[in-house]
Formats: sequence, structure tokens, C-alpha cells
Amino acid sequence: MTELVDRIWRTDAAGMLGALSRRLGDFDRAEEALSDALAEALKRWPDEGVPESPTGWLVTTGWRRALDRLRRDAVGREKVAQVAAEPPPEPGVDDRLAMVFACCHPDLAEPARVALTLYAASGLSTAEIAAAFLVPLPTMAQRLSRAKRQLRERGIRFEVPQPDEYAERLPAVLAVIYLVFNEGYLSSGRSAQRHELAREGVELARQLGTLLPREPEAAGLAALLELHHARAAARFDSWGRIVLLEQQDRRLWDRAAIERAALRLRAAVRQGRPGPYQLRAGIAALHALATSYEATNWAEVRALYDRLYTVDPSPVVLLNRAVATRFAVGPAPALDEVDALRDRLAGYHLWHAARADLLAALDRPAEALSAAQRALELATNPAERELMSRRVGELRRRL
Repeated sequence: MTELVDRIWRTDAAGMLGALSRRLGDFDRAEEALSDALAEALKRWPDEGVPESPTGWLVTTGWRRALDRLRRDAVGREKVAQVAAEPPPEPGVDDRLAMVFACCHPDLAEPARVALTLYAASGLSTAEIAAAFLVPLPTMAQRLSRAKRQLRERGIRFEVPQPDEYAERLPAVLAVIYLVFNEGYLSSGRSAQRHELAREGVELARQLGTLLPREPEAAGLAALLELHHARAAARFDSWGRIVLLEQQDRRLWDRAAIERAALRLRAAVRQGRPGPYQLRAGIAALHALATSYEATNWAEVRALYDRLYTVDPSPVVLLNRAVATRFAVGPAPALDEVDALRDRLAGYHLWHAARADLLAALDRPAEALSAAQRALELATNPAERELMSRRVGELRRRL
């Protein structure tokens, strides 16, 4: 039962919190009320059975708990007179996006916006968000607490903003939906992947694209996530092990979803306002539409990474570009590109993994083994650790 309640929370946290926050006008009160409702579900559902609409039950129960708290709270007595006569809220699509937009309010600092939205929109724990941001748990706990306090003190409304406010909030909204999907696609926690989070990210991106049809980056993000999600059936084998792109059975890919995503991307590109999500989607489309790994247009992939770096000057972009360099130019120039990132990415497990692959391709197995062992030490995802462990074993057998 605990697992069921946890799954419901993780799959519709944004809708439930959004519905309660919209009515109560207070994120903290909504969170507290929903926490009470989740605890009540754990007590009652084992005996009474799971209700037909679990999320509706939780929101209704949370609403009642919130009213009880307001009645006991001197500060809340005036508020309860305003809301007690209204029926319990029902979570819907608008509530999920309203929660995302509210948490991405421009009055909040950028890191706080993204962290709070991840917390509210995805049901991730504080520890999981800290891992995603590569910061200590106490630091993230303070960041979330401060952001929630700012929402309350500034009276920020939990509703989808007016069109003239979209542009100011859109970058953070796009970033958080991307992070929600990535956490589901390859989790930073104990499980290798979390399907419900990946689906939530795709759905939020689609809803955002529908809400903002003239924003090509919203369509670009939706296309990017759809392209990645279309390969989900081939990404892990029956033992739960990662299957790398070059080894995936492309017959398992959802070709119809890939074609739809490609059409969405083309429509976005025609608007003539390129951005990082459209460029990432373009790279994903080149991989998804190629008939085989060898047939991928690696020169074009590399060129798109060059364009991406101009708008997103991240060392990880250059690391990914180096992978394309290996196939477009050769492993030696690719290794030079990777080694040039040492000062910026020496603590990143995928930098060491990329070095290991390139060194192995250059027939330098001892150095490749050392790099692979370091990648294994730094990896946290169980499926990535298993993959690197296999790689270490292969390299040891070559010596």
C-alpha cells in the first residue's frame, strides 16, 4: 500500500498540489494538507480499499484537513470563511501547469525556481533533487524552504499566468520539465529508471506546447522528449541492464511516435527562432531517423552540437560533440577534445567513460581500464554502475 500511495504522489503531485494551492493560495498549507491526506490513505485504504479516483480522494481529504487547520488557526479564520463554502477542488491539466508556472515565478532565483518546481511537479524527494543538482542535502533543503517562504510572503498566485508573462518564466519552465523527464529516463536514485516521471515530463511538455503554440522552444522540448521516449522499449534488456544506442534493437522503437515528433520539430523550426531544445531535438531526430548506428549522419550531429554550444556553452555539450567527432573524424581527435575538458569535467563519470571508450578504440587498454574504473567509482545510477562494471571486466580481459 505504501508503494501505491508513493506512486500516486509521484505521478500526480503537480495536479494535487496545484489544485489545493490554487484554492488555498498557499503552497505550504497545500503541502501540509496533502501530507495529512497521504497519511490518512495509508491508514484507511488497506481496510476500505483503494477508491475509484485515488487522486480525487486525496485532494478532497486534503481539502478537509486544510479547512480543519484553518479553523484552528487564528490567522486562517478569515480565510476559512472565504473557502469553506466551496466544493473540494478537482485536479486538472491547468493545475499541473499552473503549479509549474507559479514555482517558476521571476521573483524567485533561478536555482530555487527549478528545484521547487521539481519538488512540486514530480514528487521527487529533497534528497533526489539534491542529487540531480549535485549539491548537499542540507543545502537543497534550505533552498526549498526559502523558496516556499518567498511564495507565501509575496502572495504569488497559483494559476497559469497571462500571455505577456510567459516569456519571463518560460526558460525555467522548460528547464524543469526537461529535468523531470531526465530523472525518469535515468534516475539519480536507487532505481535505474522511473517510467512515471518520464511520462509526466512528456505530458507536461505536450501541454506546454499546446498552451504556447507560438513558442518554438516549447514544441522543441516536446519533440525532444517524445523522440527519447520512443526508444524506451529498447533502452534496457530483460535483466534491467542498459543497452547502448549502438546496440539497441531499432525494431522496438516506436516509429509512429518518432514520425510525429519529427513533424512537431519541423513545424517549430519553420518559425525561424532556433533555441537549445530545438537543437537537441534535431540531434535526437538524426539518431532516431537513421536506419542504423553506422548510417547516422555524424557530421551533421557534430555540426548541431557546435550550434548548441553557441547558445548553451556547457562542457557537457562539448563532451557529447566529442562522441560525434569520433565517428565523423576519428578517435584520436575526439580524445584530444575530451582531454581538453579535464579541468571542467574530471569529477563527471561520463567524462571518464568517454575517455575509456576512446582509449580502447586507440588500442590503449591499460589507460582505458583506469578511466573505466574511475567512471565506475563516480557513477551512482545502478544501471550505469552495472554497465561500467561490465566495461571494466572487458578491458581487464584485454590485458
